[in-house]
Amino acid sequence: MGFIRNILNSRSPGDGNFFLKLKSILGFKPKSKSLYIKAFTHRSMNIKDKKGNAINYERLEFVGDAMLSSVIASYLYEQVPHGDEGYLTKMRSKVVSREHLNELGKDLDLIDLVQSRIPKSNFGNNIHGNLFEALVGAIYLDKGYKVCERFIYKRVIYPYVDIETLEGKVISYKSLLIEWCQKEKNTFDYEVYEDTGKDELKHFSVKLSINNKVVSKARATSKKKAEEKASKRAFFAFQKQMTKLI
Repeated sequence: MGFIRNILNSRSPGDGNFFLKLKSILGFKPKSKSLYIKAFTHRSMNIKDKKGNAINYERLEFVGDAMLSSVIASYLYEQVPHGDEGYLTKMRSKVVSREHLNELGKDLDLIDLVQSRIPKSNFGNNIHGNLFEALVGAIYLDKGYKVCERFIYKRVIYPYVDIETLEGKVISYKSLLIEWCQKEKNTFDYEVYEDTGKDELKHFSVKLSINNKVVSKARATSKKKAEEKASKRAFFAFQKQMTKLI
């Protein structure tokens, strides 16, 4: 009991509205408050329990990810009886994509609840999706499958999951382009190099060639982002051919 009290007291006095805001997001009163504290504790806090185990949201992310996949898979199985395994897998990936989870976390302003020694402005975009997964994990461990399922329906499926829209949604333009090139036996090459521009942050530029012809260029703050941006531009150049794969 003393350990749990320490976790609850670890938040600063300015976080008095933590459970009020949390209750408005959840739609119910939390039973195990320590789970939700953990769901919004960043590893930079360096808090450990009496056995030396880290207290942060990362393990809850794992549980939340599994719960989201389970509930979404069940929903799609019921809603799309004609969909084969490949179709259902692709559709589920679109719902639980990192981009989509980040949007969900942003919409709920979950970053406002996080406790961290790192300024919130320094977090990458994925913090939003990570917190959403951790929250789902906490709900499951606190209230069980049915309550967690209802939350996912309320916050994910009802407002965001539309089968027709999902069918036309691209998760990764790079993956789509590579799949298309392999199917059509086209060669492709991403030539990435450091961009020595005047930007404060280091940038990378990329030239994307298909069949030895440059079809698009892009620049971004990481190689991965630059490749994805170049792939998206290439997609619009070959949209008629590539749309069949979506």
